[in-house]
Formats: sequence, C-alpha cells, structure tokens
Amino acid sequence: MAYNLAPLQNLIEQFERMQGIGNKTAQRMAFYVLSLSESEADEFAKAITDAHSKIKQCKICCDLAEGELCPICQDSSRDKSVICVVQDSRDVVAIERTHEFKGLYHVLHGAISPMDNIGPEQIRIKELIARLGDGEVEEVIMATNPTVEGEATAMYISRLLKPMGIKVSRLAYGVPVGADLEYADEVTLSRALEGRSLI
Repeated sequence: MAYNLAPLQNLIEQFERMQGIGNKTAQRMAFYVLSLSESEADEFAKAITDAHSKIKQCKICCDLAEGELCPICQDSSRDKSVICVVQDSRDVVAIERTHEFKGLYHVLHGAISPMDNIGPEQIRIKELIARLGDGEVEEVIMATNPTVEGEATAMYISRLLKPMGIKVSRLAYGVPVGADLEYADEVTLSRALEGRSLI
C-alpha cells in the first residue's frame, strides 16, 4: 500500500525544493520531522521562522546579518583595501574556513545568466560599485564560481572596475571547474587564494 498522506507528501515536496535534495533524502528529512516530539517540532519550526524574519542583508557587503552590519564588516581588524566578491553567502563561509583571507567581502547573490533571465541588474553589482567610490579599495578579488555564469560575471565586473584604477584579480584554478566554492576543501581554497591572477 502506497503512502498517500497529503501533509506528509507536502512536507516531502517542501524539502525537495531545496537545492541538491532528491526525493529519497527529502523523504528521510520528512520522516525525521515526523519523529520529533511536539515541543521539538515547535522548536524546529521556530528556528526556521526566526532565521527567516531576523536575518537580513548587511547594508555594506550584502552578506547575511542580524543587524545593519555583518560581523565581518564590523571587524575593524579586517583589511579594508581588499574586497573578495562571491556569488553566495555560503562562499563567504567556505573562504573564512581557510583562515587565509583578511579582507572584506561582497556577496552578489547570484551570477549573470541570460538563460535564466538574470542580468547585472538582478545581482548586487551596483552596491559593489558604490563601495569603491572612496578610493580605499586597492584590489577586488573575483571569487565567483568557475562556471560559465561565474566567469561571465567576473569578466563583466572586471570591465567595470578597470577604468577605476582598481586591481582586479581572479582566484587561481585550484578550485575544480564546474564546482561550487562551498564544496571545496580548505587546502584547495587556500591555494586558489594564493595563486589568484589578474583578469
């Protein structure tokens, strides 16, 4: 007899909407949620709603923040002359794991992808340009994913920045082509940061 419980099916479908989650994993997650006690299920639901309502974008770098600024932008010890541009907040976490980068970040929240109707206006490029007006930034490191979309985004931004006299570099290819930064290990990311090149 097949399970045809509408609330269970709905829960499975919600988990399947997550990137990288297939039907079997979604089923396991749904059954895990069903195994929780009522108070544990309430805590789980509250964690989701709290994260959704309390986490916003940093007004400077567009990374995740609880207040107006993220912890990195609040840290006065960071090198303000270097900005590392990434596609997603998960990439910030991946690079921070290396303990190699001491500068600031800028999170684009996507990449230019004409096939998906995502142009420069749909990602946080204008916010990046606005940060560069005071002359404090000397280098922008393009750490977009090594995919067609990531490369196109890096090239587009580098063309915007070169007339401003800012050095634009790209992560070296220690990161496998076609992979997302969040899945790269610390050693690979460290080498990619060390071997970055001008574009």
